[in-house]
This record gives sequence, C-alpha cells and structure tokens, in this order.
Amino acid sequence: MTDHDTSDVLVVGSGLAGLAAALGATRQGDDVTLVTKATRPEGASSWWAQGGIAVSRDDPEQFKDDIVAASDDTADADAVDVLVENANDAVQDVLFETLAVEFDSGDDGPDYTREAAHSEDRILHVDAATGKHIHVPFLNYLDAHDGVEIIDDTAALELIRHEGRVHGAMLESDDDVRPHFAGSVVLATGGIGELYPRTTNPDNATGDGIAMAALAGADVRDMEYVQFHPTACVVDDADSTTGADADVAFLVSEAVRGEGGLLRNGDGERFMPDYHADAELAPRDVVARAVTAEREATGEVRLDVSPVDFADEFPGLADRCAEHGVDYDEGIPVAPAEHFLCGGVAVDDRGRTTLDRLYAVGECSRTGVHGANRLASTSLLEGLVWGLRAGADAAGNDADPIEAPDLLTRDPDLPDRFAREKFHRLRRVMDEQVGVERTPADLNRSLALLRRLKGEVDAYVRTRTSRSLYELRNASVTALLIARHATENTESVGTHNLVADAETPTAD
Repeated sequence: MTDHDTSDVLVVGSGLAGLAAALGATRQGDDVTLVTKATRPEGASSWWAQGGIAVSRDDPEQFKDDIVAASDDTADADAVDVLVENANDAVQDVLFETLAVEFDSGDDGPDYTREAAHSEDRILHVDAATGKHIHVPFLNYLDAHDGVEIIDDTAALELIRHEGRVHGAMLESDDDVRPHFAGSVVLATGGIGELYPRTTNPDNATGDGIAMAALAGADVRDMEYVQFHPTACVVDDADSTTGADADVAFLVSEAVRGEGGLLRNGDGERFMPDYHADAELAPRDVVARAVTAEREATGEVRLDVSPVDFADEFPGLADRCAEHGVDYDEGIPVAPAEHFLCGGVAVDDRGRTTLDRLYAVGECSRTGVHGANRLASTSLLEGLVWGLRAGADAAGNDADPIEAPDLLTRDPDLPDRFAREKFHRLRRVMDEQVGVERTPADLNRSLALLRRLKGEVDAYVRTRTSRSLYELRNASVTALLIARHATENTESVGTHNLVADAETPTAD
C-alpha cells in the first residue's frame, strides 16, 4: 500500500487535551501528526472555555471532596486522585513554565477565583476568557516544534482496526479520503453540542470520537450524564433553524456568580436560595434545573450583575453584551444550554481505551473524574493531565499499515439540506426528550425515533462518503448511546434527572 501517510502518534482534535497529548508524545521523541476538522483557533471547544482552570493549591483533599460532592458522590475515587495529585505539577510545567500564560494576578500572586460548588478560591483565570489565552500559545508552541505537524480542516471519518487493535484512521481533507497509519491513535475530539439546539460548544461538536470508538468496539460509559450550563445568554430569534425558542449568544461564566451575580426570575425575585443552601453557587445540575423551572413558571430568568463591578471585572463579557444588544444593567437573559458530556469512551488512568493502541482524552473520554456531574473549571485540567499522560504512554509504537477500509462513493451527492434536516430532527428529539429533565416514557420514545434516524443515515453512509454525512452518522450514533444509557439508568442522579411520567387518565 503506497497511497497513505504514517506517523508515530496520530492525535485527532486540537483542544487542550489533544495539544497536551501531542506534547506528551513528542517529549518522548515520537513524531506526532495532529489533525483537526476545526479551523484554528475558534473551532476547538477549549478556545471557548471561560471560567478558568482549577488547581489544588495547598489543600488537595478539599479539592477532592469538592469534586466528589459536585458529582453527587458518583466520581471514581482513583480517577479523582490522579487529577488532583497531578494538577499543580501539570499546570506549573505546561502553563507557567512552557507556555508562560499570563493569568490574572494581584499583589500577592495569582488572582484565584471561586466558582459554583468550590469551597475555596482555587481557579486560575484570564478575565473570563481563559480558554483562548491557553489555547493560542499552546498551538503556537507546537506549531514551532519540529516533532509535531498540525493539519487543520481535516476530519477523521473512521478508525482503521483489526482484531482489537487500532492502526490509524481514514482522514478526509478537501473531499480527498486516504488512510493515515500510526503506532497509536489519540482521540481528543471534544463534545456533543451539535446534538442539542442550544449549546455553548462550537459548531462542529458532533461526538465524532465517541461514535468512531464505539463503532470500532471500544467500551463507552456514562453517556446519560449530559451537563447543561445554567447561564448561557439567550436572545430571541424568530428565524432560528435550531428548534429552540432562543439562540445562545454566549456563555456567561460561572465566575460572575462567584463574584456575587444573582439569578432573578421574570417577577424580579431571587429564587436560588429556595432550591439549594448554596444558592447561586450550587452545583450546575441543580442551578440548571432551577433556571428551567423558573423560566417555565415566570417566562424568563436574568442574571443580575449589579452586585458586581461587571465592566471592570469582566470586560470581555461586557463587550459581548454590547455586541448582542444586551443591556447588562437590566440583567442578562439566561437559559440552560448543553455544555459538557461527563461520559464518553471509557479509559484508564493513562487514557487507554479497551482497544489496543487507542487512547481518548478530554471531553470525548470517560475518566470517571466527573461522575454524574462535573465540578466547574475541571475540564481544562482533566484535558491537560490526561493528555500529557496519554501522549507519553502512546509513544514508542511503530506504525503498521494494513488493508484500509474502502469508503464508497458510488451514488450521487446528497443535497446540502439533507444533513441539516436530519440534524434538525435529531436536535428536536434530544431537546424535548433527553434534556435537562427526562421521563421514562420520553426516553423510550427517543430510542425508537433515534434508531429510525440512525437506520436512515446508515443506508446513505454505505454508498456515500462526505464529511457532513459522517458527522451526521456520528451524531446519530452518539445521540442513540445517550438515550440508551439514560433509559438503562433508573436512578435520578446528578445531570440525569428523571421525573415521573404524567399519569394517563383512566375511564370511569
């Protein structure tokens, strides 16, 4: 076989986890190819991260306790130990010493802040735009590294595997599809935002890594735990094609509530003290359900930022308000939006999946750290810690080219609207039946609808190869996994919030 590419390690995804994996592998002397379907840098979820990155500072045990408490006591204790015990060193090594990230600071050093469910100030941040201030210098650093090649606008369509081992992936760029073989493959493809009409994720978050791994036979766990961020700024959009009554304008960082912002309903009443003792700083799943309930009862919820010196403390968010015509002095209109998947491809403490030489890191992975609900500002940290560990472990294997799958293109191209219309159906099902609140009847109904949709998409994938079609396939596979896991889990816990079915009237 001659028409193919090879590298020691192939990383799929350019968020913080993927970049950390590339760094971990190249530090071992391996040549790394990092491919991303994103266009740099805004296409990666990490670029959009606002709040910051949590560290253990001098009290790791309290940090562990906070993670477990936020997870509704479902986080894996061993995974939490790995995260917390490596947190300070990983941040110091990569973010301070290697990248020289200029976090906000005061007279006495870093300006640590606090977010919901944290018991102390431990979050490093840059304004409310931490993600891009880490992501851009990390990309630039690896771009200048001889051992790393970064190729953007390139999608992985399918893993190349044989007898339980992954040998590489089929990559698409400019409608050209060819195999790329590698000693190891690291999936770092991010989240699932495109499965819901309202999300804080970038447009290309279609669950690609999870679907590819699942279709290759890797174990996937905890897919029912979909976290909704409670305070996404929403604006009315009568022309919206997403199926939502309002579109997300931007995410309003939890740090705003950490600094004193208050949630008020349509009647102007502060309501969070009625839902949880920690009020606005309750765990995200609690706040998201409360905001949903108050929006349904009173028509809207606004984030009152009058207790905060908003323009000075959060200048980036103040600018975003101005861009979207939102007068923050009147309160910022907010609603829950899909934010983070706590489950994903099951991995161990080195990011190893159940398939040989396949790794997964970041949001597409399930490390066990988050359990049923993620503690704020731990996603960047998890991506950094597991990315470094997975990259180092993935190094040292030689690429072994084998017969690649034949992805067929023998039927006419589908119209552009085909994928859009199918995505619209999928999002409507997920929003109405697999959202913030779920009933057993709705979940069973969603399974039937999603199975039918996946069957329709599969029929087209057999004879056509295109990025948009494979993204639709991946989204349908991932949506079906979420609905299936949610149906199988009869315990209401964390982000998986089950409510009783409405009683069916009976005849007298």
